[in-house]
Amino acid sequence: MGDELEGLQEEDEVKRLEGKVAVVTGAAQGIGAGTSRVLASHGATVCLVDIQESVEQTAEGIRRDGGKASAYRMDVTKAADVEQVFAGIVKDHGRVDILVNNAGIYPRRKLVEMDEEFLHRLFEINVFGMFRCAKAVLPGMMDRRYGKIVNMSSVTGPMVGTPAGGQTAYGSSKAAVIGFTKALALETAQYMINVNCILPGYVYSSSTFGIRGGVAGEDAEAAMREFGRKIPLCRQGSPEDVGNLVLFLASDESSYLTGSEIVIDGGNILQEEFLGPYSPK
Repeated sequence: MGDELEGLQEEDEVKRLEGKVAVVTGAAQGIGAGTSRVLASHGATVCLVDIQESVEQTAEGIRRDGGKASAYRMDVTKAADVEQVFAGIVKDHGRVDILVNNAGIYPRRKLVEMDEEFLHRLFEINVFGMFRCAKAVLPGMMDRRYGKIVNMSSVTGPMVGTPAGGQTAYGSSKAAVIGFTKALALETAQYMINVNCILPGYVYSSSTFGIRGGVAGEDAEAAMREFGRKIPLCRQGSPEDVGNLVLFLASDESSYLTGSEIVIDGGNILQEEFLGPYSPK
């Protein structure tokens, strides 16, 4: 019996992404950073990609915790930049098994106040950036008949909005991500490539909450905790909550799942009417 238990323990310790190479865009902070930490903790070699210099510090934090991580600076709006960086990743690591298309921005502006430059920039990052990154990894994935692509959408736009407005561009871009996911899933299914999409709700992040609530620093932390009481599961999500869902979609456990859109929002969009604040029972 002792030997059997020891064997089961060893099996439990097998890391689900051991030997896989994952690229996470928008990885300097928030969902991208949390996802990178989760994937690295399960054995993946994670390539953190972001336009911000702080991506190196995020990668260094993962390495300090024993994970395998490297940082790359890249602007998803520039095709030549994307091609060069992904070529460098393949040179450094041999291939890309997993792509997490997470880079995005969340500005608000009402349609009547919106200029063309604002609209174009948002779509360049939130939508066309995904096209460029997916295009960069697909030839290798198709050759190997293996690949996992996870696109980050949102409940905002495809499913819900806010009466405060200012989300026409952002909501439209996130709805476009779902269409892109489904079409690409069909294009690549016979190459054994899985393409799926995640729709997060409110995720605990001071940078995003500062945009939503107009507060920052310690005030934002307190406001976020209070805001979480409006959600049926009594809290906002964490970047790692989303990362754990990415982990499933990036693992071979999801090998029969493609073209799917999965909501992760603590049950928030289930509410027809808010009756909170909620508290754990």
